[in-house]
Amino acid sequence: MFSMAKCTRINAIAFLLVLCSLVCSLQGVSAFGINYGQFGDNLLPPQQVVSLLRSNNITKARIFDTNPRILTAFANSNIELIVSVENEMLSQLSNPQAALQWVNTHIKPYLPATKITDIMIGNELDAADLLPSLVPAMSSIQKSLSQLGLDSHIKVSSPFSYGVMEDSYPPSAGSFRSDVSDVMSQVLRFLSTTKAPFWINAYPYFAYKGNSKEIPLDYVFFSNDGLSAGVTDPSSNLHYDNLLYAQVDAVIYAIKALGFDDVEVKVGETGWPSKGDHDELGASLENAALYNGNLLKRQLAKEGTPLKPNLDVYIFALFNENKKPGPTWERNFGMFQPDGTVAYNAGFTGYSSSTTSAPNSTDAPTPTPNPSEVQNHHPPIQI
Repeated sequence: MFSMAKCTRINAIAFLLVLCSLVCSLQGVSAFGINYGQFGDNLLPPQQVVSLLRSNNITKARIFDTNPRILTAFANSNIELIVSVENEMLSQLSNPQAALQWVNTHIKPYLPATKITDIMIGNELDAADLLPSLVPAMSSIQKSLSQLGLDSHIKVSSPFSYGVMEDSYPPSAGSFRSDVSDVMSQVLRFLSTTKAPFWINAYPYFAYKGNSKEIPLDYVFFSNDGLSAGVTDPSSNLHYDNLLYAQVDAVIYAIKALGFDDVEVKVGETGWPSKGDHDELGASLENAALYNGNLLKRQLAKEGTPLKPNLDVYIFALFNENKKPGPTWERNFGMFQPDGTVAYNAGFTGYSSSTTSAPNSTDAPTPTPNPSEVQNHHPPIQI
């Protein structure tokens, strides 16, 4: 698949000089957002999170629920917010009356002060008992938004793990797993009708971890330069200088294979852990800084994939979250420590109490979510 290439170390001084300009430049980047997980007992209160985001010119965020303290804190902040329906709510919200009540309770009271732009129905659904409820729940929420006159402002979709892919190399051979293709067709038909995007969670980290002998780090870290580096798809003749873009285009090809050409693809999650257990290959501060820092450089340059020139990307995650179960890397995807200091140098600055906050918000601490709300990552091995 790949020829094994010797990993080239990036000049540290040059890299840091580039990173120091990122914060000032991020203000013009509309295709960058960050995932705001809450599975920690020591995180900044929502009000201070708003200050942290604003001080770093981050104008888009996603949460994994509809936490009222967060929705209130984000009021008048001008930060676009994606909210989520928890997985266990899907079957209930398939009922139109329950969906209308949910929108009236969890969405409408916070508008328009809080800029809710999208509602994610579930997260990384892959279980046979949940998938049948997905499209009915999406349809019920969409109808509720329409009934309340909110459908022109809020899109309804669902983010998928890369594990739904059957083939992803070369990208032109991209296809969904046969056991989920029927549901994918239903989802895509809904998205095509409502003009909402398809969200994919793509982690080159997991692909590298599962196949490190075949995948050069330069290809993972956006470090390739020139047509001689990277991979050329033998069927499409499109060139890929990094793995994330190849993963995204594989999804686009998979969508086209099901007959849909008008559904936009966005990256709901991507990132790199800064710490892992002793046997966790590649999880380090240096590698996290390289991956996220170079990705931010690409977003600043408004780069995208060969098939998607303008790509929306949400980095996972805002904080290291100390209450997430699983191996060490699960708790160490954060760009920031729980107190708002930077976890590593990827171009951001830490929280300062002097930063201007959004008005009309609460300073109450962020509660630790119920364990059923935690978003664990199931490592996909596809390349």
